[in-house]
Amino acid sequence: MTYDVGQQVKKTARVRRLFVAALALGCAFGTVTNAVARPFTPPPTPTLITPEEGNSAFLVGHAVGTQGYVCLPTSVGATTASWTVNPARPEATLFLSPGGNSFQIITHFLSPNENPNDPNRPVPFGNATWQSSFDSSRVWAQVLHMNVLPASSGEPSCPNTGSIPCLMLETVGSLEGPTGGTLLSKTTFVQRLNTNGGSAPTAGCSTSGDVGKQVLVPYTADYWFYRRDK
Repeated sequence: MTYDVGQQVKKTARVRRLFVAALALGCAFGTVTNAVARPFTPPPTPTLITPEEGNSAFLVGHAVGTQGYVCLPTSVGATTASWTVNPARPEATLFLSPGGNSFQIITHFLSPNENPNDPNRPVPFGNATWQSSFDSSRVWAQVLHMNVLPASSGEPSCPNTGSIPCLMLETVGSLEGPTGGTLLSKTTFVQRLNTNGGSAPTAGCSTSGDVGKQVLVPYTADYWFYRRDK
């Protein structure tokens, strides 16, 4: 019987790496769980983008992502064009940074609403989606009633003039993770605050010859998640 020492060393190293990765994931999940358990205090915001009473913030993630734009005619048959938000292109990764160590907690993208709050209400081809990196629970939300706040140096919660606006989104659907995880499935509102960047370019889309061009503009923001008070 031949004992392959090299092969055994490789197996041991692989097991060790898997153990370290599992330990890191467990510690990260524990950090998020502890964070959710403690109260969060979001910055004061104008009524326009403030969730109704009876809802409290339970989680915040700092997002790094891109906002997409597509060049479209300004009207039917027009020879001029302008950049328009591409609804299929919200993409971001949300991070938590306890003690200065950042790790991913949520992914933000567009997807079909698999569990709408109102099954009788027409559902668009996709809604803004946030999915937990830990238990895969999801929440779908959309901006209702024009809850949009332009970025302005005079607004502390949205101070970076020229950036994409700050928003309040209301949950239109949610889903537990495949093993029953509920980190995000109880979300009622989502705020996008402290935006920086992400606005449409000022050039490259002006004539019919530009129609069809697409760009991805980097942005950062803070996303605050709310749920009903118990």
